[in-house]
Amino acid sequence: MSEEQPVVVVMPPDAADGGRTVRIDGAIVGRAFKFDDLLEFLRRAGWLEESGWPQIEWRGGGPEVWTP
Repeated sequence: MSEEQPVVVVMPPDAADGGRTVRIDGAIVGRAFKFDDLLEFLRRAGWLEESGWPQIEWRGGGPEVWTP
């Protein structure tokens, strides 16, 4: 039995600038420097307006971590 993979993966903050690479459905969609950036990526991907929140995997800290 395979485990369901998260739709969104937010990578750990970059040591240089705190930006976090964001993947949606396995594709890199950009780097977020704050939570609002992540919201914009989700909006562009059709989440939030159509289907609510996707499953998000936070690596290297949760939604409150945006610094190196």
